[in-house]
Amino acid sequence: MVADRQASRQLMRVLLVEDDAGDALLVEELLAEVDAPIQLTRALSLTEAKPLLGGQDCVLLDLGLPDASGLQAVRELKGADDKIALVVLTGLADASQGVAAVAAGAQDYLVKGQVDGDLLVRVLRYAVERVRSEEVHRQLRDERLLAMEKGRLERGLLPTPVLNDDGLHVQTRYAAGRERMLLGGDFYDVVEADDGTVHAIVGDVCGHGPDEAALGVCLRVAWRAMVIAGRPVPEVLDTMQRVLVHERHLDGLFATASMLSVAPDRRTARLHLAGHPPPVLWADNKSTLLSAPVGVPLGVLPGANWAPATIDLGDDWSVLMYTDGLIEGRVDDSAERLGADRLVQMVSAAAAAGSGWQRTVLDDLVRDVCVLNDGDLVDDVATLLITRVG
Repeated sequence: MVADRQASRQLMRVLLVEDDAGDALLVEELLAEVDAPIQLTRALSLTEAKPLLGGQDCVLLDLGLPDASGLQAVRELKGADDKIALVVLTGLADASQGVAAVAAGAQDYLVKGQVDGDLLVRVLRYAVERVRSEEVHRQLRDERLLAMEKGRLERGLLPTPVLNDDGLHVQTRYAAGRERMLLGGDFYDVVEADDGTVHAIVGDVCGHGPDEAALGVCLRVAWRAMVIAGRPVPEVLDTMQRVLVHERHLDGLFATASMLSVAPDRRTARLHLAGHPPPVLWADNKSTLLSAPVGVPLGVLPGANWAPATIDLGDDWSVLMYTDGLIEGRVDDSAERLGADRLVQMVSAAAAAGSGWQRTVLDDLVRDVCVLNDGDLVDDVATLLITRVG
């Protein structure tokens, strides 16, 4: 009750748009009778009212103005500020216009001569609260739509691996950068082909925003379709480039990618790099940065080729694939970037903790990199860890 009384005494700013001096005086007297905490500003016409809308909580609008009348006045005011509360004043003979005004966007209407001070204040305050409630509902609706869109992007960018081999374990993590709550253009995928080869990709569309995220989805889906169809890796990458060039919304937009193809014997792999940082291999109790010819990013050079490198994995191994957001964070307060070499050291330190380190290493790496960066990373981070088990 105390809160209700305090709310009822809060100052409300009302713009009265009324050209009749007698009617304007009547409104002032009605408000004075109930000692309403209302700051009243008067405009004689719609033209005079429009510049005064800023900072007002509510407009009390006469439907018979010299420069606009009836629903025309309502539409013009709502067009000037569609979020301001609006109550219309009608004469006894044209009360039906009040109903039409509400249908056109006003929050309520009052009939001149049938209003007392309490009713006037109550209608004004309810109109303001109704607009605020509608704005809250609109924001909630937008948040729900945003969550639905994020869910669609997540399903497109962050899929479930198509993997039947129990001897391989795949872990993935995605961390959004601090400048956005939505996903960016980072993506990953893992697919086991019919011949037993396990293909993995991590990619990054340059730029940020829903367009880049949508393009990332297109690239990942194209990659998965081509891999499942059993197409050669050069054809897969070339198709991704063709899709990118066709679907991108800006000329010059490109994407980097790292693709690893683990042989059916799980002891070797072939690595393709399209302008992307190389993966980190943990094997024989040490971490190393994998090496392969670094081709141009997808979408940069028509007819580009991406030469592979053959990687010896050994018997027990883990491969960390990631987007550059993981290594582009600052180190302490300096301008120095983390870099891939220091990431290798961090993986070695994590592995030194003993068996089972792979279960938490992705979360640990992102946390430690954020600590070194003295805050959340600016760019999104997609990470993928493939481990041979058993």
